Amino acid sequence: MPRWALLADVHGNRLALAAVLTDLGQRKVDQIINLGDSVYSVLQPRWCAEQLAQVANISISGNQDRILFEDVAPEQQNLSYRFVQADLGPNERNWLANQPATAIVDDIFCCHGTPSSDTTYLLEHVTPHGVLLHSEKAICVAIQGISQSLIVCGHSHIARTVQLSNGQLIVNPGSVGIPAYNDDQPYPHIMEAGSPHARYAIVERNAQGWQVEHYAIGYAWQQAAATAQRNGRENLARWLQTGRAQLDD
Repeated sequence: MPRWALLADVHGNRLALAAVLTDLGQRKVDQIINLGDSVYSVLQPRWCAEQLAQVANISISGNQDRILFEDVAPEQQNLSYRFVQADLGPNERNWLANQPATAIVDDIFCCHGTPSSDTTYLLEHVTPHGVLLHSEKAICVAIQGISQSLIVCGHSHIARTVQLSNGQLIVNPGSVGIPAYNDDQPYPHIMEAGSPHARYAIVERNAQGWQVEHYAIGYAWQQAAATAQRNGRENLARWLQTGRAQLDD
């Protein structure tokens, strides 16, 4: 059976992606699945799109890939949106525009958020008091109709492996490029990995079922943070340096 590398939420972080691809080169991976949000940041979106287009066997769109092709009013275009739009070339834009929202390969279902929404966390439940792991019942509702034994997702930037009682396994590899962030929907909350490492996962099926390996890769995150700061995103610089976020970012 093939060994699949799972990458998600690269967010244009060239240094992190390069470190992950170097690490992957030592692990005899057969194919690479890219789970979306490949470029959105003030880092190096064009380079990351070029690399992912070359190395990923499967790539799907994330919410912050999709938004690049929507009619966003000028007053709603943030710094990252404008930076990515200016940096991408026609080849990278075409690659992003043609990515599906979901994909199925072998016995693996690939989505960015949930099978029906690229803006909803599959494994996390946001409450007014913080972020919790979803109940199995809520997860099963979200994946209703999905028959594949392995479901892989991104979006939350948090590495998790969740086993369901029906035998299905769900894996989020965590974020290659941004280890923490804050959001205000549906309630103000933070997502944080707790360290600056670039994260990815490898999955492989054997006689015992799906085996999952999660990796946290060191790279020059101080340099990435300096780029974010130089390009006007001090909050991103802090996230990159620490893997931590705060609600008032």
